[in-house]
Amino acid sequence: MASVPEFETAMRPHLAAAHHLARWLTRTAADAEDALQNAVLRAFRSFDRQRPTNPRAWLLRIVRNCCYDLREQNEREPSRPMLDDNDLGAEPPAEVLGLLPETPEARLLRMSDGRALEAALNQLPAEFRESFLLREVEGLSYKEIAEVAAVPIGTVMSRLSRARAQLRAMLGARRKEMA
Repeated sequence: MASVPEFETAMRPHLAAAHHLARWLTRTAADAEDALQNAVLRAFRSFDRQRPTNPRAWLLRIVRNCCYDLREQNEREPSRPMLDDNDLGAEPPAEVLGLLPETPEARLLRMSDGRALEAALNQLPAEFRESFLLREVEGLSYKEIAEVAAVPIGTVMSRLSRARAQLRAMLGARRKEMA
């Protein structure tokens, strides 16, 4: 059986990405925590048998499966609230990152754009949102996304193309409304 330190060494670098994916797929902080906990437990139990060559993709696939299992379970229950503004975590102040502080107007505009993108992402079908986030936020290759989602690379490319087109359309419509 794999030792705890060996498992931690392999998985720790990927926990932030796993948590981020879980939050986007489940849309609630509590469900994300539950899904991530289940995923890590499943990963630990099968780590010895699997010995993944790509631990990041392997863990994200387990997280994805746990999120979809939880979603199926929740569909049988009353609907839950969507993420609130603080659920995805606040950004550190600019000074902490070594940047010049923003003006209040610039911060408001950035927050507004971020909320619009978040709202548009939440409107995407789950498989499009998943592919988009794994590529654009987590930086996975098409091959890794295909491994995580258990689909052919062509399907990943198609989903990304459609996700991008839908986001452009939704955000473009929003810009026209604001003009």
